[in-house]
Amino acid sequence: MKAIIDCNSFYCSCERVFRPDLAKSPVVVLSNNDGCIISRSDEAKKFGVGMAGPYFKAKHLIQQHNIAVFSSNYNLYGDLSWRVMETLRTFSDSVEVYSVDEAFIDLSGMATKDIPAFAMQIRNRVEQWTGISVSIGIAPTKTLAKIANHMAKRKKIETQCVKMIATKQEIDAALRETRVEGVWGIGRKNADKLINFGITNAFELSNMREEWANKHLGGVVGTRLIKELNGIPCIEMNDPLETKKMIATTRMFGDPVSDIQNIREAIATYTSRAAEKLRRQHSAASAVSVFIVPKEEDHMSDFHRGSAITAHTNLSSATSITHELIKPAVALIDSLYENGRLYKKAGVMLSGLVPDSSIQANLFEPASKNSNRMLMGMVDNVNFSMRDDVLKYASSGTTRDWKMRQELRSKRYTSRWEELFEVR
Repeated sequence: MKAIIDCNSFYCSCERVFRPDLAKSPVVVLSNNDGCIISRSDEAKKFGVGMAGPYFKAKHLIQQHNIAVFSSNYNLYGDLSWRVMETLRTFSDSVEVYSVDEAFIDLSGMATKDIPAFAMQIRNRVEQWTGISVSIGIAPTKTLAKIANHMAKRKKIETQCVKMIATKQEIDAALRETRVEGVWGIGRKNADKLINFGITNAFELSNMREEWANKHLGGVVGTRLIKELNGIPCIEMNDPLETKKMIATTRMFGDPVSDIQNIREAIATYTSRAAEKLRRQHSAASAVSVFIVPKEEDHMSDFHRGSAITAHTNLSSATSITHELIKPAVALIDSLYENGRLYKKAGVMLSGLVPDSSIQANLFEPASKNSNRMLMGMVDNVNFSMRDDVLKYASSGTTRDWKMRQELRSKRYTSRWEELFEVR
């Protein structure tokens, strides 16, 4: 059996941990730059606040019902996510962190009759230790566990946030009440295709032949999905320490930017962040890509991705040294920039990753240059302990007027000494 533990309205729950006065009140959290609504409490959902819609469109509804609004506080969310995952590891060594608010646990070897009580114990401990409420779905496969989890979330009072589907009767009933677009791995395009074939729920999909799924749902991926819906495990637990094959850092600007110096500073900052992630997994990059997104005239364009302008370069040798990555990244931006245009977003991607240990020092370089990796380790340690980029490259700028808006951000209670929660 597999279980998925999913935090309830995670970003909203994180805000409530340090705002107990909002425990039963409607809460929403906004995306980068305070643009869209990305998390809603159950109370906010009841008032009709939509998911992923522009904030300005929901403002009248938010003001009418006195809904608490927060800017994204990723320092807080990331730290509380880590605490949730560490709590889960007290129950099992086999924990796969799937996203910031979801994790799978392998329950193989446990008697089926003991699993519901064990899941309740998990739910209670996570809430007691972290303040975050979770819903748990349990089933023979990961795909079915996701379906069980959706049921636990929809019927919180009835299920007490824990739902297990183990028998064929339970699985068939769950599949019948799950629309195809609610199946893990079925995107909008495939959902529309299935509906055109007359397949509207997961039960009907589970009865399709594997050959049919192989032809119409992406080959082996479709075949695997059909097996998973029929209780045959095909998606294994992944190594939580799996090395990433590409690292990216992207952000929206606080306001549209036209000055190339501001864009250079942003790209240098994003490259520094990506380089830190690169060193954290002991890798080096062989290629650098950058992109910028121009602001369009249409006001609604701020709420969709827009067309990105991209450029790419291969490095002469793989590196994880920040300034060796900043230089080509900034040069690429200079080649993309058009004077007079406004830009709303930029990003950096590092690819062609190889193990850092595979890079040899250059015999013909001075010893000081070959010690750059040691220097980077010292910089990372200082920044990790002191926070807020205490040490940074001058190319990253000092004022950073291009930073994204976070006008309603709460304090970073768990990761900044000066912002610790005060109890009176």
